[in-house]
Amino acid sequence: MNKTVNTPSGKKIMVIGAGMGGLAAALRLACAGHAVTVLEARAAPGGKMRTFDSVAGPVDAGPTVLTLRDVFDDLFAAAGERLDDHLRLIPQAVLARHWWPDGSTLDLTTDTETNAAAIRSFGGARAEADFRRFDALSRQLFEAFDLPMMRAGEPETLAILRAAAVRPKVWPLLMPGVTLARAAKAIFDDARLRQLFGRYATYVGGTPYLSPAVLTLVWRAEAAGVWAVDGGMHRLAATIARLIEARGGAIRYNAPVARIVTKAGRVTGAELASGEHVAADLVVFNGDPAALYTGLLGEATRGAVARSAVEPRSLAAWVWAFAAEPKGPEMVHHNLFFCADPEREFLPVQRGLPPDDPTLYICAQDRRDLVPPVGLERFEIIMNAPPMTAMAENEKERCLTQTFDRLERFGLTFSPRPDTTAVTAPAEFAQIFPASQGSLYGRSPHGLLASMARPRARSKVAGLYLAGGGAHPGAGVPMATLSGRHAAEAILKDLASI
Repeated sequence: MNKTVNTPSGKKIMVIGAGMGGLAAALRLACAGHAVTVLEARAAPGGKMRTFDSVAGPVDAGPTVLTLRDVFDDLFAAAGERLDDHLRLIPQAVLARHWWPDGSTLDLTTDTETNAAAIRSFGGARAEADFRRFDALSRQLFEAFDLPMMRAGEPETLAILRAAAVRPKVWPLLMPGVTLARAAKAIFDDARLRQLFGRYATYVGGTPYLSPAVLTLVWRAEAAGVWAVDGGMHRLAATIARLIEARGGAIRYNAPVARIVTKAGRVTGAELASGEHVAADLVVFNGDPAALYTGLLGEATRGAVARSAVEPRSLAAWVWAFAAEPKGPEMVHHNLFFCADPEREFLPVQRGLPPDDPTLYICAQDRRDLVPPVGLERFEIIMNAPPMTAMAENEKERCLTQTFDRLERFGLTFSPRPDTTAVTAPAEFAQIFPASQGSLYGRSPHGLLASMARPRARSKVAGLYLAGGGAHPGAGVPMATLSGRHAAEAILKDLASI
C-alpha cells in the first residue's frame, strides 16, 4: 500500500468544514495530489460528531449509529490504508434493545431467524409472519435503491425504476401518499412493531406520519450490521483528519469562514472572520446548504442552491451527554424507551411543539462489548424536537423533568442525575450550525420525492461543491461520508474534462 506523503502539485482546493463529508472529500482529493486546505470553525474535527468532557472521559454528543461499514473501508482504501490498522470497530451482537411502558422488551440482531424467533416470543405467530414480510420488503427496497440512489453522485432515476420494476411486491410502498406509518400499519398487526419499525423515519430527521414508505429500507441497512467505535465516534473523525495531514493536506482549526469569495461568477477562495483571505481554485462547502441559500456566506453564493433543496427543515433534538452510574434495566449500546402512543410524540412535533410523550433513545457509550462496565459510564440521550431558533424560559428544566422522570417510570435512574448544563437544546444547535434552525438532518425527508430534492455535489456556482448531511444522499454518518466521495469524484471528473 502507498503510504507516502503527497507533494501536492494539483489545484488548490479549500474544504469549508471538517464534518464527515468534508473530511471524506478532503482525504480523497489530497490522495489525488491536490493541495487541500480544510478550514474548520471549531477546535476539533467532526462537525455534528461532537463530544463533551466528563469525569469518565469524552462523551459523544452527536451521531452514535455506525452502519454500512464498507463505506468507511472504501474511504481508508482510497488512502492506501486499512481501517482496522487505525480503529477498532466493534460489531454489536444486539443492534438495539427496546422497552415499552407495558413492560415488554425486544432485542434485534443481524440474524433474520434470531429476530423472527424473538418476535414470535414477543408477539406471537402473527407478529413473526408480519416481520418476515417486512424484512423481505425492506431487503428488496434496499437492493433497488442502494446503487442507483445512495451510491450514485447523480441519482439514476431510470435505474431506480428498473430495479423497482422487477420487484413488484415493493410497488405499493412507492405510491404517492403512502407514508412509513401507513405502510407499517398495513404490514404489522402489533402496534408495538408498527411503532418500532416506523421510527426509522427519525434516522433521517422525519416523522413516520409524513415520511415516505421507501424509508422501510433503513431497516436492512441497520440489519446488515451496526458497529461501535472503540473510544467513541469522534475518533473516526480524528483519524481521518490525521490521514489528511499525512497525505499532504492542511487543517486549520478555529478558522471560521465569513464569506466565500467569487470573481466573474466563479469561486476564488474565502474570507475568514479574522479578515484573512485564503485563495483557492475550488471550494467544497461542508455545512448546511441553507447557509448558502440564506446568504450567510455572502450574496455571491446565495444562488448556489434552490430553496426547495433546503426547505422544509428536518427534525431537531434535545441531546444529553453526561457521565453517571446507572441503576435499573440492563442496557446495551443502543437502547430505545418507547412512549405509549407515538401520535403524542410526533403530532405535536409536526406542529412545531415539544412532544407530549416522547420516546427516548440512549446510547450507553461504554457498553460496546458483551461485558458491561462498572461504576461511572458515559451516556447520550436523544429526544426528538421540532426545529427552532429561540428557546422558551425554563425550557431546559422542562426537558430535564420530562426526560429523567420518564426514565424513572421504566426503573432507570442515574447517579448523579444530570443537570441542565448537560443538554444541548434545538435553539443552541441553531447557533452552533448557522442557518440550520436547529435541524440536525438538513432538508426534511417528508414527501415521496424529498430525497431527490436534496442538493447534489455540484452547486449552481462554478467551482463550488457541496458535501455533508444536507447534501445528497442525506443524513447519517455513512451518508455524509458518501457525500464526500461524490464531491471528490465530481471535482476529479470536472478537472479531467477541462
